[in-house]
Amino acid sequence: MKIAMLARNANLYSHQRLKDAAETRGHTLEILNTTRCTVNIASHRPTVMYNGQTLGTFDAVIPRIGASITNYGLAVLRQFEMAGTWPLNESVAIGRSRDKLRSTQIMAKHGLGLPLTAYANDPKQAEAIIKAVNGPPVVIKLLEGTQGIGVVLAETLKGGASIIEAFRGANVNIMVQEFIKEAGGSDIRCLVVGGKVVAAMKRQGAEGEFRSNLHRGGTAQLIKITPEERSTAVRAAKHMGLNVCGVDLLRSNHGPVIMEVNSSPGLEGIENATGKDIAGQIIEFIEANAKAGKTRTKGKG
Repeated sequence: MKIAMLARNANLYSHQRLKDAAETRGHTLEILNTTRCTVNIASHRPTVMYNGQTLGTFDAVIPRIGASITNYGLAVLRQFEMAGTWPLNESVAIGRSRDKLRSTQIMAKHGLGLPLTAYANDPKQAEAIIKAVNGPPVVIKLLEGTQGIGVVLAETLKGGASIIEAFRGANVNIMVQEFIKEAGGSDIRCLVVGGKVVAAMKRQGAEGEFRSNLHRGGTAQLIKITPEERSTAVRAAKHMGLNVCGVDLLRSNHGPVIMEVNSSPGLEGIENATGKDIAGQIIEFIEANAKAGKTRTKGKG
């Protein structure tokens, strides 16, 4: 098979692991810098150009689109989809996952466990939405943040209101969620591939840090998840429409609650913690499923 990967940094662990796994199985995988791709829009001939040259056909495309270029990356991915290239994750599903509010609404609609969440445009409603999620304390999140950036813990009513007012004053969209104290600064990352949880790890935040992201100094270890946690992760991936994703859960007093669904999960932490060849399993899924034009949304919407 001929596989393309959309990624800005070819040297990242995850990208090299996927490339090595593909080549070990006899495939070719070309890493394309997403920002160097040009969408050539012409009637009935959707093409992508790279460094000024029209790209040939690919059997599959692996989107590893950075959060800072989501909109551009999705435009490029849609062009591949409309040309009939099979995507590991579809553009519509990635777009859902990158908007924290939209993804939370979708999961709430399907009855998945979530922390209490509130959203308001008017900064005058700041105290009201903090109280609506049983705070303080509360967690305030940018709608398009990643790796724990843009996530703030507000421990008082006045402090939380000030943070919300500051964000809204800068015209930044945020949502407010209840703080799950009993999680103790840890979460569970479930890696879902093709509707199955293939690996899970517990991430523990650094001393004094409520965010458990490995990028922020957290540590990871192998963990055995419960059947309810496994079911929650699988259902989250299904309703988001993602073939591969990382589902982040907290263990609350009322069961597992979903914090985030990541459409481009890193592989280094979870492969090291579990000893599993997740990159290989992703390539195997592509082998079994990549067929020309087999895209649910065809790049629409």
